[in-house]
This record gives sequence, structure tokens and C-alpha cells, in this order.
Amino acid sequence: MIKREIVRRVINRSGLSRLQSKTAVETILKTMKSALERGERIELRGFGVFEVRTRKTRIGRNPRTGEVVQIPSRTTVRFQPGKAMRSI
Repeated sequence: MIKREIVRRVINRSGLSRLQSKTAVETILKTMKSALERGERIELRGFGVFEVRTRKTRIGRNPRTGEVVQIPSRTTVRFQPGKAMRSI
């Protein structure tokens, strides 16, 4: 599903105009992105939890040469589905 399809479903279920629905969806996504950039946890009951975690530095291999490479630590967004989502 892409953002355009989400906007269409918001239009159909809410009766809002296309512009209002698009603005609502984009506002929600921008708000979630900025919260994650600040390191905040987003919990949507019945859906799941988004949170930023730091991955440790680790050793990897270049698949072409077999050379050992150190992969630096970095932050990543993790999603953990809620109970309702796990039962799908």
C-alpha cells in the first residue's frame, strides 16, 4: 500500500476532501518522523510501537573480496507489532 491509497481510504471513510485527507496523512507521517528523529517512542495501541535503537559496532565481510570490515554503530527504527497485529 502506498501513501496515495491511504489518502483514498481516508477520503472514503471520513468524507473529508482530497486536500484535507492528504494534509492529514502527511501531517501524521511528518509528526511521526520528527518524533523518531528526537528519539521518542511512538506507541499506537492495537497497532504497535516504533522506537529508535542503536545498533552496536560489528564485524562484517565484503562479499566480493572476503575482506573483514568493521561496520560502525548506527541508529535504526524498529517496529514491534501489538497483540492485534500479531494475530493477523
